[in-house]
Amino acid sequence: MPPPVKRRPTGRHHGDLRNVLEKAALELVAEKGPHGFSLNEASRRAGVSVAAPYKHFADREALLAALAVSGYREQRELYSAAVSGLDDPADQLAAFAAAYVRFAAEQPALFDVAFYAGLDKSRHPELAEAGDLLLAALLPIAVSIAPDEAAAFDLLLRISSAAHGLAVFLRQGLFGIEPDALDETAERAARTARAIIAGVE
Repeated sequence: MPPPVKRRPTGRHHGDLRNVLEKAALELVAEKGPHGFSLNEASRRAGVSVAAPYKHFADREALLAALAVSGYREQRELYSAAVSGLDDPADQLAAFAAAYVRFAAEQPALFDVAFYAGLDKSRHPELAEAGDLLLAALLPIAVSIAPDEAAAFDLLLRISSAAHGLAVFLRQGLFGIEPDALDETAERAARTARAIIAGVE
């Protein structure tokens, strides 16, 4: 009688294949960057066959796009939580800037997918939609400060750019590696946002 055939456990990926693959890909991004792994590697990390991802994703870029959408959603939730309970628009935008730095430091893989994966938005319109939702959550705050919507968009862009630069510097270790470096950088981002706003008011 031949020995029983050993089969790969299947319980992990019947109902949550997509989530398991996204989690595996995010782990690989954290280890190797958004360009440092293949779809086959993600499959192996997830414990599924190399053919399994194609049930949900056309290719590696489609998997990264799904992660980017998740990143936009998490940012929107984080920023909404940061500004809730604050009435003054300047306080809200300062809180947004601080939250931006925290997201980059605490969710580095999602941050890298969003900004360094080089995803083609013409292939993935869901990315533009997710970005528009994020902008829609913040632009009304800036509109209450700036003279018109174009100026509000410019204000939000300048605050975001400053927070992004500070976040990158923090991750590169330019502000030290002390436990309080994140708090100090978040506060610096908030102060910078206030300084930018002061130039508008």
